[in-house]
Amino acid sequence: MNEDTYLWVAIALYFLVMLLIGYYGYKRTSTGEDYMLGGRGLRPGVAALSAGASDMSGWLMLGLPGAIFVAGLDQAWIAVGLVVGAWLNWKFVAPRLRSYTEVANNSITVPSFFENRLRDQSRLLRIVAGLVILVFFTFYVSSGMVAAGTFFQGAFGASYLTGMMLVAGVTLAYTMFGGFTGVAWTDVVQGLMSMVALIVLPAMAIAAMGGFGESVDAIGAVDASATSWIAGASFVGIISAAAWGLGYFGQPHIIVRFMALRSAKDAVAGRRIGISWMILSTGGAVLLALLAIGYLPTQGVTLIEEERETVLLRMADLLFHPFIAGILLAAVLAAIMSTVSSQLLVCSSALVEDLVKVVFTRAASGKMTVLLGRFAVLVVAVVAAVIARDPEGSVLDLVGFAWAGFGSAFGPLIILSLYWRRLTSWGALAGMVTGAVVVFFWARLGLGDSLIYEIVPGFLACGVVAILVSLATARHDAQIEGEFDAAIRQSDAWKQPEPTS
Repeated sequence: MNEDTYLWVAIALYFLVMLLIGYYGYKRTSTGEDYMLGGRGLRPGVAALSAGASDMSGWLMLGLPGAIFVAGLDQAWIAVGLVVGAWLNWKFVAPRLRSYTEVANNSITVPSFFENRLRDQSRLLRIVAGLVILVFFTFYVSSGMVAAGTFFQGAFGASYLTGMMLVAGVTLAYTMFGGFTGVAWTDVVQGLMSMVALIVLPAMAIAAMGGFGESVDAIGAVDASATSWIAGASFVGIISAAAWGLGYFGQPHIIVRFMALRSAKDAVAGRRIGISWMILSTGGAVLLALLAIGYLPTQGVTLIEEERETVLLRMADLLFHPFIAGILLAAVLAAIMSTVSSQLLVCSSALVEDLVKVVFTRAASGKMTVLLGRFAVLVVAVVAAVIARDPEGSVLDLVGFAWAGFGSAFGPLIILSLYWRRLTSWGALAGMVTGAVVVFFWARLGLGDSLIYEIVPGFLACGVVAILVSLATARHDAQIEGEFDAAIRQSDAWKQPEPTS
């Protein structure tokens, strides 16, 4: 077999495994809660790997290595900020959100949690939150499809559109039919594949270059400043990069994993597993990009800036047999598809649970809810694919905008709703709209490049406005107060010592 045949066989095997897992999820899905939240039975290891895989996407395998390859180690401040943000999210948000969403009328989506937690009778908060999810996830899903098209162009020389449609089709199939269970378990496989690839590739590159010391020398010979954390970086630039960590508190496709845990106690094991995976994966991506700076020139490979996001693809092609390279390249698809599938599912829940059911106010049976959810996945996927036909703009840029949008619109509200009992529905609505608008116009005016990443002003604006409006509109509500206390007791119950007989 020629080289391309080996690669296609490896990719085909990967696609087959994903579809089989999707079928497994299909057989375990019968109700709306099963489809949207897996019946709240997610084990901590599955939740941790699923959250990590759905979070990192093509950014981990394409965007981050490409940025470091071009600009050096100062771009790794993004990874540092993300690891810190993820740890804080697991530590302070996961256990309390798991309990509070159950106490607050068994909320199964972020918008429904806001509505139930704050007793919003107007339903405006839930509808606006659902619209925010649809708008920003459209860009997010499109970024995954752009990454898929870019991947196939770089790996197989196939057309951008062919690669994008192939990945979109397989992802759509197992997401539509497998629901949350199918998505979560495909995430586990995809997360492990990504981590292994990002450990094996740097190890092989170091061996090929003659050892760690020789690798460092080779990198320095090409770019002496590449291994510096601060060379070429401004203080504001470092803050902008590290501020990506703020986004974790408001990402619906990540925090929904916390809501699906079996109990608040599982957040402890989930945090340990998830952060370990994240450190290994992001560390491997950073190291691989640095090694590529020194290794690729020795192989006569020169990448122009527009090709920077193909770094991993080129390294895999040079270091491994075509079949093994195909397996490693499938890990890139794994990173892309895990995020796209999670985002499609959250969009589906927003359309069905937070818009269609709310607007039409008709109760639907379990089977009808599942059917509506699958149709919603199809609609969102088609719209995102239409937008992604134009591959202009890097994966990192597209992800950065959507990440900032969610982090600013939802992040402060998630924290305040869990830790501040005086938050009101009007305060949450005002903060949400403010955060989303600030991010949109900040990015539109290009201030994210010239001043600071848009998540910083957006996050601050949302938090300040939510607090000020809540203080102005706060009224005592015994039911809200009682739920707040009950959620805290439930989330902390496992910490109490067992009673002695």
